[in-house]
Amino acid sequence: MIDEQKQQQTPSETPENPTDTAEATNSSEMSSGNTVQEAIDETQNTQSDTQSVEATNVSEQVADETLEDDSSTARDIENEAIIATLQQENANLKKLLDEKIEQSNGSKAQYARLAADFDNFRKRTLKEKENLEQQSKKSVIVELLPVVDNFERARVQIQPTTEGEKTIHSSYQGVYKTLVDCLKRLGVSAMRPEGQEFDPNFHEAMLREPTDEHPEGTVIEQLMRGYMLQEQVIRHAMVKVAVPKEPMITSEEEEQLTSEDAVADNG
Repeated sequence: MIDEQKQQQTPSETPENPTDTAEATNSSEMSSGNTVQEAIDETQNTQSDTQSVEATNVSEQVADETLEDDSSTARDIENEAIIATLQQENANLKKLLDEKIEQSNGSKAQYARLAADFDNFRKRTLKEKENLEQQSKKSVIVELLPVVDNFERARVQIQPTTEGEKTIHSSYQGVYKTLVDCLKRLGVSAMRPEGQEFDPNFHEAMLREPTDEHPEGTVIEQLMRGYMLQEQVIRHAMVKVAVPKEPMITSEEEEQLTSEDAVADNG
């Protein structure tokens, strides 16, 4: 019973105070108002910070763009300077190349002139050498021709009768044949003018023989043999040339011509 009474009296022991309740309510309301205001302030601060950050980012972006523009301008200027330098170097190299090409052309022209001069000198020297050899050969052969002439006269005039004479004749004729063969190897050839028309370039007329058997100007006989060294005459052939016969004059024609001459003198 006592417990039940205590339980029944417990609520009455803690009576509610209206003033305290109101203060608590106001305190709660004030606390809630402060919290909202703090939230608003925090939101505003956050927005302000965000705007500041955005402004900072924009400033940094503008600064970056400005730096990029400045860097691009600097690169453009640097590239233009490099291009100008390369163009100048290219012009210098082209000028140098033109000079070298001109020098090369001059050297080629000079070489061509020297080559032509040397070729002409070589040909002239070779020609002079050939002429000198020909002249030397001609001089020696001309000195040997009288020996050949003597051999030919001996062959025609000497008629061996005994065996000993025939042996001697055969011996020197062998020497003569050897000499003639040597001259042939050197390019010497004997003329055969008999029956040909007289040509002063090759023949020398020593005698004239009136005849009707041969046309006028025909070589009848070779008195001394002529020789040629290849295409050059080293000795003219001495020949006898045919001429027309003079008409025969009888004694009566001679007396008539004499009387006519006398009349002409008296007249």
